[in-house]
Amino acid sequence: MRALVVRGAGEPPRVEEVELPAPGPGEVRVAVRAAGVCHSDLSMVNGTIAAPYPLVLGHEAAGVVAEVGAGVSRVTPGAHVVLNWAPPCRRCWYCGHGEPWLCERGGTPAAARGRTPAGEPLHVTLGLGALAEEVVIPEEAVIPVPAELPFDAAALLGCAVLTGAGAVRRTAAVAAGESVAVIGLGGVGLSVVGAARAAGAGPVLAVDVSPAKAELALAAGATEFLLADDSLSRGVRERTDGRGVDHAFECVGRGSTIRTAWRATRRGGKVTVVGMGAKDDVVPLGALEIFHSARTLRSSVYGSSDPDRDVPELARSVLDGSLDLAPLITDRTGLDGAAAAFDRMARGEGARTVVVP
Repeated sequence: MRALVVRGAGEPPRVEEVELPAPGPGEVRVAVRAAGVCHSDLSMVNGTIAAPYPLVLGHEAAGVVAEVGAGVSRVTPGAHVVLNWAPPCRRCWYCGHGEPWLCERGGTPAAARGRTPAGEPLHVTLGLGALAEEVVIPEEAVIPVPAELPFDAAALLGCAVLTGAGAVRRTAAVAAGESVAVIGLGGVGLSVVGAARAAGAGPVLAVDVSPAKAELALAAGATEFLLADDSLSRGVRERTDGRGVDHAFECVGRGSTIRTAWRATRRGGKVTVVGMGAKDDVVPLGALEIFHSARTLRSSVYGSSDPDRDVPELARSVLDGSLDLAPLITDRTGLDGAAAAFDRMARGEGARTVVVP
């Protein structure tokens, strides 16, 4: 089968032929129908996240179950599914204490799976490697969804939407009437914007370094777009009676933008870091400032969500029209165009590209 493979940090990804094993006990083979190009995949390409190579990219996808291994009870062939890159074990301390997004078995950048035609051991991103025609994965990594849910929308539920909407609904618990600023307007940031507006927040201020993101932000539900420049903090306060927002969501993953989110938040407000940054990127905060501001700073890992519960809930919201994902998808392409989608992402263009293998 064909898949998008990167062979080293900084090398361009290319479509290659790869070989996957047949499903073993407890495993399923899924024909991928749509896959999103996510910033975490870009981090695998540029080396921000250390991973073994050669590596099949992709972890945000949906498809149809083509084959099941022995003992599989979760799905049958023909089921429409969203792929879950962080299936909880349901046995560790975190899972037992209601925090499956912190499961001890999660967070592995890549897993060994299959080979190249030359016999090289192959690895797949976050246990999936979904920018491919097919995947072979544990049955716990598939979540059944209604067949009427479009595949492109279903794919985004597996990462961008679950992460962004979860940050609003689960991590920060944004309430109607609260003010929100969203910094960074990729697929996740736009998902945060849409979820905040759906929660009844207002104003919802969308922030990015690119003026081209303004139209996308307003379509996703932002009440106003602000350019990320030296006047941002003043602009936010002018729109919140001088206080700052109740909630600021940082969706970039940089120390400088986390600091920007902190400064945009009112005393006693909440700063939620959704973007994943580098381990040596430090956020400078003074001890007196932390005490005086009374702000809360926390991260949102996978939207503080339980995918088995929240993906079907989000699917129902898409089908009943209360969650519109159309503004998130700015490009569609085949597998041969996926490498160009990474270039667009690196330049900060558009929101999500959906690949149809």
